[in-house]
Parts: sequence; C-alpha cells; structure tokens
Amino acid sequence: MPRLKVDQDIRPMSEFRSGIATFVKQVHETKRPLVITQHGRGVAVLLDVAEYEAMQERIELLEEMQTAMAQIDAGAGVDHDVAKATVLGCIGE
Repeated sequence: MPRLKVDQDIRPMSEFRSGIATFVKQVHETKRPLVITQHGRGVAVLLDVAEYEAMQERIELLEEMQTAMAQIDAGAGVDHDVAKATVLGCIGE
C-alpha cells in the first residue's frame, strides 16, 4: 500500500461528508488510505477494497509465521531433512 501523503490524505469529517464520491475515487486511484478526522483527531480510515484485502492476507501470513515460530520454540518443529523426506515421499506415492 502506498504511503500516506499528509497534505492530501487527511481530511476533516465535514469535508468528507460533502465530497464522499471524490474521496472514494481518490482512494481507488491512488491506493492510499484516507484518514478522516473529527475535532482534529483521527476517527476513521477509508481504504481501497483491493488494498484492504491485501493487507488482511499479509496479516494472516504474519500470524501463521508467528504461530510456527512459537511451535518451533516449544520444540514442536520437525527437522528440515525429515520434513523434506516426508513431502517427497508423499509426492512419489
């Protein structure tokens, strides 16, 4: 996801309300998130659907990696050579 441009991608709620279609188009075209503020504080983020889905996939992958690392640290891992032989043995069947 492209980095946020502070001068373009942070808008007050009042401005967002009056120009929703424009901001949705901006998010879709730039693939950058839009931060919506209320009383000077961030209250919401508008994301392009494809960018949101990609972000969710990255989060899931990182969670799976964290789980695997915890399993290895707990001694529940399988030696590389054993895993390789097991996989290759299944392919040959």
